Order: sequence, then structure tokens, then C-alpha cells
Amino acid sequence: MPISNRTRSGCKDVWNAFMCEGASFSTNDIPFCPTTATEIPAAIITWDEAKRLYRNALARKDDSFFCNAFVCWYIDDYKFDGPRGIWHDCKFVLRVLRHFAGAITPDFSTYQDFPEPLKKYNVYRMRVFGYWLGKNGIAVINNCRWGTQETWQYCWDGIPKNSVICIGTVGGSPRKLVDRKRFEEGLEELVRVLQPHTVLVFGSAKYPCFDRLGEQGINVIAYPGNTASAFDKRRRAG
Repeated sequence: MPISNRTRSGCKDVWNAFMCEGASFSTNDIPFCPTTATEIPAAIITWDEAKRLYRNALARKDDSFFCNAFVCWYIDDYKFDGPRGIWHDCKFVLRVLRHFAGAITPDFSTYQDFPEPLKKYNVYRMRVFGYWLGKNGIAVINNCRWGTQETWQYCWDGIPKNSVICIGTVGGSPRKLVDRKRFEEGLEELVRVLQPHTVLVFGSAKYPCFDRLGEQGINVIAYPGNTASAFDKRRRAG
């Protein structure tokens, strides 16, 4: 999949050119994001939960705080994307993630009604953010996000084949029946292209499409939300 190494230049403050230094790119110009995690996550929590745990630790002056969980961004985009979001304050993200076991790459949306260039840009940002985190010592697992069929031309780019990947089901797909067929067709194509050995699911995996993955020998592991509160209770009890 990687085809070249490039030196990027231009308006770095706009598109974070420093993030892709040394990266390889697909024919669609999507950076390659290696899977740097070597273990399956014990737990997965959202960025909102991670920030709360981090700030609580700062308030306690607990510099050695560590949570054995991966951090994900399966939340509404406005909670992490925008003028004060992770794309513009990525150094803060790195400071927070150093207290956690690793990260699932960000879940920038590829909604069906988004213009095509925006959907491709968000795929680019997922991959380059993960690549940059991995370069900075964070254990990374790629998030997979797709839209309608035209996104299949680029939405798997930059993800290693035969690796562990993660999918979020806490939003509309596949919970909403109107989106389920699109989700299932995309998942089938994802498996054909990427051939993952393990699929992590943030949210419910109680859908026939995930049962079919198990029948193909793919390991499917589901993680419920709101696990940070349980971690907090264990810490206080200990």
C-alpha cells in the first residue's frame, strides 16, 4: 500500500504538515498508519472520559496516574473537532494519552451528505493523526470508518492488512435499520480488502454481520461504553 516517502511543505498551521513527516502514502494520498499496539486493549474509553480522568489526576497532583485502557473518539464530532479540537491542540492529546495504554485512531465522520472532498480529508486526518501518535510512542490501533460505496475507493487506505482494527457501533450504524444495509455491505468489503484477524467493536456487536465474521475465523471483541467510571471506582476502592 505505501508507495512513496514525501517531504511536505506549505501552510503547516492549517493541515499539520509536521504530522506526516517520513510517512508513506497510498495512490489516493492517504498516509500509511502502522498498527503499533502489540496487545489487545483491556478496555476502551472515550476521549471525554479520558480527559476527565486526566484532569482528576492533575487535581490530585498524581503525576504517575495510569489507566490501562485505550482511548477512542466514538463521540459526536463537535466534542473533539473544531477550532479548539484535537486537530488544533494535538500536543495536549499527546500529553493525555501518555497516561493511557494506547489509542484508537480518531473517528472523524464521513457522513453520507458530506461533500466527497471532506470525507476524503477526514479519512486522511484519521490516518495521519494515528501515524503521528505512533511516532510519538503511543500504541495505536486503526479505526475503520466508511460511508456509501464511493468511499470504498479510499477509506481503507493506510491501514495494514491482516491486523487488528476497531469499529464503533454507538452511533447510527448499524443500530438504525435504515443504515444497516450500508454498514453490513461496507463491513463485508472491509474484510475482503483488509483481511483483519481481529475486529474490536466499541459498542454492541450483537448483529448478524459480526456473527458472520466469527464464522470466518475472525476474532470479534466488543467493548461496552462508560468503562472509565468503573476504573475510577476501582482506584478509589484500592
